[in-house]
Amino acid sequence: MNLEEVERIPWVPFVGAHAGKLLGLTATEYLQSTEKIVEGVNKAIELYNPDGIPVVFDLQIEAEALGCKLAWADDNPPAVVSHPLKEGKNIEDLKVPCACKARIPMAMDATRQLRDQHPDMALYGLITGPFTLALHLLGTDIFMQMMTEPDEVHKLMRFTTDVAKIMAGNYIEAGADVIAVVDPMTSQIDPMSFETFVSPYVKEVFDFVRECDALSSFFVCGNAQQNIEVMCKTGPDNLSIDENIPLDFVRDMALKHNVSFGGNIKLTVVLLMGDEDASRRDALECMDIGGKKGFILAPGCDLAMDTPVENIVAVSELVHDEILQGELRASEAKGMEVELLDLAGHWDNEKVIIDIITLDSSSCAPCQYMVDAVARAAEPFGDKVVYKEHRIKEMEGVQMMASLGVQNLPTIVIDGNIDFISQIPPISEIKSKIEGYLTFKN
Repeated sequence: MNLEEVERIPWVPFVGAHAGKLLGLTATEYLQSTEKIVEGVNKAIELYNPDGIPVVFDLQIEAEALGCKLAWADDNPPAVVSHPLKEGKNIEDLKVPCACKARIPMAMDATRQLRDQHPDMALYGLITGPFTLALHLLGTDIFMQMMTEPDEVHKLMRFTTDVAKIMAGNYIEAGADVIAVVDPMTSQIDPMSFETFVSPYVKEVFDFVRECDALSSFFVCGNAQQNIEVMCKTGPDNLSIDENIPLDFVRDMALKHNVSFGGNIKLTVVLLMGDEDASRRDALECMDIGGKKGFILAPGCDLAMDTPVENIVAVSELVHDEILQGELRASEAKGMEVELLDLAGHWDNEKVIIDIITLDSSSCAPCQYMVDAVARAAEPFGDKVVYKEHRIKEMEGVQMMASLGVQNLPTIVIDGNIDFISQIPPISEIKSKIEGYLTFKN
């Protein structure tokens, strides 16, 4: 989030009610119990090996505390079904909820417990964005009121911003590292309206979070591409988006404004309805676009409750295994039209030629150690041995991999023969192989 280049792309699965599914609970049972939330998040941490995780993904907590009625469901978070400001109440009748109201203490208790249990885990405290909370309170009338009664909308946004700051403070005090302002409804307005009715308020929230020495993220879903730049200008530490917005567009815009960014594994067609292979491939595509500066891999939004566990596990395994990433890239390359190299002049009648196919020894530790082992084994033979690394991050490496018939990374090929696959051999074994090839040549 500080835009420092990292060795490994971090991974934050947005586990919400899905954690209840891991415990065999309905969303209603799960989201009304501190004990179950802590148990569910712990289960998700155990299964998905994340770098960060939300405590609770429920955008109705503040609305419920302010008097909105909720409709509960078995397989989704609750939905707001009443709007106090549409039903006779005035803004002056509303009070910023204290930390003891409705389910707010449940979320804070869960945060405190998870903080104690996972001191090194980045805990996300999710708060309802001011504009989305304004819609919870007023309903869709807000869109007309933005044109006919803008002062009333500003008054409402002032109130919902105060709520957001109180909630942010509660989460920070409870131990959250990242305050995620989740404001999906901002995708429904144009940049001018955003700058008028949203920008000054969310900027105030992000400034507050920064003053409290915490980090902030601005969550949006839907096709909010038109608002990405104005979102960046509000000063969050991070933007998080779904697959509706091209990740390369968000990357370029965010980095231009010194904001980190996250997303955007496809939530339904891949994670929910796809298989493990599709999940890995989509995650890898996101990782390759996002890169290792400022990017956090995550689903587009909170995981659907019935998302297959094995799909999320597949993504987690990929994130933590650069060799697997390289192999997947190679298999992708095999599906493309790769021009094979003419290796007729590559070999030598007197010298042993060693080709090391890697992901990239400068960033992949196993690749680095394999290249180092070859270098050390070859040293006593002087100019009788020629070795070279071929990185599949480059097209030449992909072509060499395909031309030599290599399937796994890293691999040592000696005089065209695949001799050591994936595992780094003892130097003595490499030397023995070299001696055998030299004896044959002589």
